[in-house]
Amino acid sequence: MDTTIRPTTPSTTKHLVGNTVASRLFQTPPILWKGDIGEAKAQQELMESYINLAPLNKSLTLIAGADISCNKNSPVIYAGIVVLNAETLEIIERASVITETAFPYIPGYLSFREVPALLQAWQKLTTKPDAVMLDGHGVMHPRKVGVATHFGLAANVATLGCAKKRLIGRFDDPAPAQDSVTELTYQGEMRGYVYRSRAGIKPIFISPGTGMNYEDALSITRQTCAGYRLPEPTRLAHQYVNEIRVAHGEQPPTNNKGSV
Repeated sequence: MDTTIRPTTPSTTKHLVGNTVASRLFQTPPILWKGDIGEAKAQQELMESYINLAPLNKSLTLIAGADISCNKNSPVIYAGIVVLNAETLEIIERASVITETAFPYIPGYLSFREVPALLQAWQKLTTKPDAVMLDGHGVMHPRKVGVATHFGLAANVATLGCAKKRLIGRFDDPAPAQDSVTELTYQGEMRGYVYRSRAGIKPIFISPGTGMNYEDALSITRQTCAGYRLPEPTRLAHQYVNEIRVAHGEQPPTNNKGSV
C-alpha cells in the first residue's frame, strides 16, 4: 500500500487573490543580511502559506528559463531569463542584469541571493511567459521554498524547479532508460519527481514552485527536453548567463552555484 502523503490542493480562488498579495510582500526590498538566517527563515515560512499547487490555469504558449551565475564568495550576480515558444522552443526574448548582493551563500537560502537579481531581469522583459522554469528547486526544499517558489511568488507567475542535485528527501533511482521517473519523498510527503531525461545519465529533480501541480511540472519538463540532460529553458538560460559573464571578463566556474 502506498503510504505517501499527497499534498493538499488549495482553493484556486483563494490563491488567485493570495498571489497578488504575495507578489507585493516578497518582491522588494531584499532582506538585508544581519548576521543570521532568522529573518530569511521567517519569510520562507510565510511564503509557504502562499504556495499554490493547483493545476496550471492556462495553456502553455510561452515558457521561460531563468538562471544565475556567481561565485560563492563573490557579491556579483549575473542573472538571465530566456523566453521560448513552448512548442518550437524558439527563443523569443532574453533579458539580463549584472548586480551585487550582500546576502551570503547559505544552502537552503540561496533564493535570497538570486531572486532580487532575477526580478530585475523579469522587469526588463517585454514578453512575459506563461510559466518559468528555474535552475534550482521548487517545493523540493525543507520549507518548500526553493528559488522557483520564491521567484514565482514574487513575480506572480507559475513556476517549476529543475535542479541537477538533490537537496532533501529519498527516492529510488529511475530506470536507466530515457523518460524514466520516480517520486521523491521528504518526511513522508511527495515533493517532486526524479526524471531521467537521457538514457544512462544522471537524473534531474523536478518540482513545482507555485501556480501549478506536480504533474504540470513533469509534463512541462518532458515537453521541453530536446536531447540534452537539461530541458531547453534552463539549458539556454544557463548558457546565456555564462555568455554574459565571459563578455564581462570573468570565466564561469565549473560549479557556479547550488540548486536551492
